[in-house]
Amino acid sequence: MSHLSTLSHRQQGLLLTAGGAIIMAPDALLIKVADLPDAEILMWRGFLSGLGFLLIALLRYGRGTLAAYRRCGWTGIAVALLFSLTTCGFVLGNQYTKAGNVLMILASSPLMAAVLSWIILKERLPRRTWLAIFVCMLGIAMIALDDAGAGSWLGNAFALMAATTLAINFTLCRTRPGVDMSPMLVFNGIVVGSIAGLFWLAGSEPSLPATNQLAVVILLCLIIVPCGVTLLQRGPLYLPSAEVGLLLLLEVVIGTLLAWWILAEQPAPVAMVGGVLVLGTLSAKGLYERRLELRQRAGLDAISVTVDRSNTL
Repeated sequence: MSHLSTLSHRQQGLLLTAGGAIIMAPDALLIKVADLPDAEILMWRGFLSGLGFLLIALLRYGRGTLAAYRRCGWTGIAVALLFSLTTCGFVLGNQYTKAGNVLMILASSPLMAAVLSWIILKERLPRRTWLAIFVCMLGIAMIALDDAGAGSWLGNAFALMAATTLAINFTLCRTRPGVDMSPMLVFNGIVVGSIAGLFWLAGSEPSLPATNQLAVVILLCLIIVPCGVTLLQRGPLYLPSAEVGLLLLLEVVIGTLLAWWILAEQPAPVAMVGGVLVLGTLSAKGLYERRLELRQRAGLDAISVTVDRSNTL
């Protein structure tokens, strides 16, 4: 039995989602380091990530890969199309405005997911989750405060599209409990890559990127994005969509810290406070819910022991 299978359902969801968020943390940074035109970065991201998603699906399911795709059905097609919009919104948002603006707007996805889950799935979220969402959004706003006036309306609009479609995506996944939608992300890559490729070919004198740019693109699009997004897409199998979105804020904070470090940006004191606020809130919430889980498990064990004793009498 693998170590993962010994964890509770919730623990597996937390581990998978947090792991995916951490893997995806350098995403915005590497998009800016690659420094490629809009259509070109989207084309490479689409086709290479699609190949990566396919390899992961084949590795996980082997001969059962086709059956895994059939299980997704029309919901899986919708998930793939939604994630195509998320990809375009995130990449283009980073192209047209500062990363801080994109990350601040993307931080609204947990609240959107919570509202959608409440309306569509009738999921009741505990007050601590709502409180954590609002506190984390406050922290992200503090991180991006000094960038808030520098972004263009177009970049902010793309970021809002990414946040909205991501929230709908995670909520939609919750409508098919137990069905892994991550294999459908192959089609997201095909859609994004094909459309962007047409614009790239229609441009003036399309050419391959420089060697250093290509290395960054391969690292990001063939390895980081498929691995990270596959883990994130599995999160709604274990956790409410709002909590998946909440854990995504790890990517926001860590990604911002990486940009500060690699690009030698000087963070403002208020931004540092915001990062500590987000990480502290996520840590406190995780520890508190872990304690609740242990108490609940201890109570069930006590009941089980009592029942066994009564049966033996």
